[in-house]
Amino acid sequence: MTTTRERARGALLGLAVGDALGAPAENLKPSEIRARWGRVTGYVTENPAGTDDTEYAIFSGLLLARHGSALTQAHVEAAWHEWIADRAEGPFRGAGFSERGTLENLRRGLAAPISAQHRHAWSDGLAMRAAPFGVFAAGRPAEAARLVAIDGSVSHDGEGIYGGQAVAAGVAAAMAGASTIAVVASALAVVPEDSWTARSLRRAVAVAHRGERAVRSAVVIGGYPWTDLAPEAVALAFGAYAAADGDFPEAVLTAVNMGRDADTTAAVAGALAGATQGASAIPTAWSAAIGPARGSCLPSMAGHHVLDVAELLVPGEGGKWGEGLVVPESVSELLRRDTPAPFALAADTDTEAPV
Repeated sequence: MTTTRERARGALLGLAVGDALGAPAENLKPSEIRARWGRVTGYVTENPAGTDDTEYAIFSGLLLARHGSALTQAHVEAAWHEWIADRAEGPFRGAGFSERGTLENLRRGLAAPISAQHRHAWSDGLAMRAAPFGVFAAGRPAEAARLVAIDGSVSHDGEGIYGGQAVAAGVAAAMAGASTIAVVASALAVVPEDSWTARSLRRAVAVAHRGERAVRSAVVIGGYPWTDLAPEAVALAFGAYAAADGDFPEAVLTAVNMGRDADTTAAVAGALAGATQGASAIPTAWSAAIGPARGSCLPSMAGHHVLDVAELLVPGEGGKWGEGLVVPESVSELLRRDTPAPFALAADTDTEAPV
């Protein structure tokens, strides 16, 4: 039997492994990935490491360990000041567009949720740090979604929040031993049915049995220059997870080889699959490369290891996570809605269909 602790370690270590595997492929097309490495089947750099995705996940995990279910918007805002905004930043300069906009607003004296009013509130910056909430609220997807929305209120809005909620709820369900399809259904249950996030997620999972080319073509926004759209990235991650039926190596490598925001999509797929299968499912060669955070983006996170954060977020083995886990609607009905019409796949996997 896979224990809660094993799943927690799998979720956060899986996030860091996926992040490190996907980082070199970030912002690349599948054709560019093939030209450089063929098919990515492992680390392609000598010193693999997590990026801002891992460091922000550690940040949120430590914040959650400090406050638990009593977490408030004021706690989150104070932590952003204490650990990021009021300190010198690392070479990443605060990470992606949503983080940059948030930090600029906080430094101008704007408070949450006004601090999230910038041009990239729809990014996947919350989704990348959402897994700790699912670990903490194992078996309680609605609670995971509630807590991650509080965290996200400082930096995100709308679809950016929904993306984080889908990931947190999915991890929470996986932590309780839910099946792959029940994990997807739990994610869909916590976001608005007619949201862009829900539509993209349903489309990805509906074609997942056809593989990564079909998933990518179903949800990638053709012609848009940025790859950090939360509805797209979250759908690619869940699509990779569903295509692999929760298998860790396959889920993560599927996400990596689809390109786009590959560090984030592989991190999310890794968190979902790691929570599903536990840390033992992660190849030793991959997990051994993950050390304490280097602080490349957030110097305040240097020295913290994702496995230490996992230990902080789980109860003792006598805990009773998973009681009362309910998937509120039939899975088949959730996936039938807004299923894309049949489409022809081009010979090149770079084909991107508008949503």
